[in-house]
Amino acid sequence: MDYRLTDDDKERIKLLEEVSKNKYKNFSLEQLIRLQELIEKKDYGHDKKAEKSKKKLLRQINVEIYKHDDAAIWK
Repeated sequence: MDYRLTDDDKERIKLLEEVSKNKYKNFSLEQLIRLQELIEKKDYGHDKKAEKSKKKLLRQINVEIYKHDDAAIWK
């Protein structure tokens, strides 16, 4: 099995580090959508705890996307 990091892996890691530092304060709508795509692509099927964390993170991202979307509508 090949364990080298792909460009998608590097981008996902970079965005997740930003989430751990600042939550979602500095994220644009495009960055949130991209992070959601990258996380959905990653398969954690072999690790039940990681899969649970993935689902929780996706829910949080989804909430932030709706917040951004609502803010754009009300401007």
